[in-house]
Amino acid sequence: MARSHHRKKHKEHLRQFKNKGDTVSTTPKTKASGIFTAAGAVIGLAVTYFGTEGSIFWILVGVIAGGTAGFFIGRGIDKE
Repeated sequence: MARSHHRKKHKEHLRQFKNKGDTVSTTPKTKASGIFTAAGAVIGLAVTYFGTEGSIFWILVGVIAGGTAGFFIGRGIDKE
């Protein structure tokens, strides 16, 4: 037959972990601006590569424009 003093220790042990998941961190681990900059650069690369049939100058312009647009979009998300 189970002894009640064992259950009391068990319940006390479980109470320590009851509120463990209640705290939510509001700061993200990474910034959205970095992720959107990289994604914008890749999208700019793809669009200008197919649009200009491989012209290096326009591909660089597209990468810079896409990265810049992605940076500002990510920075807007970070401010929220």
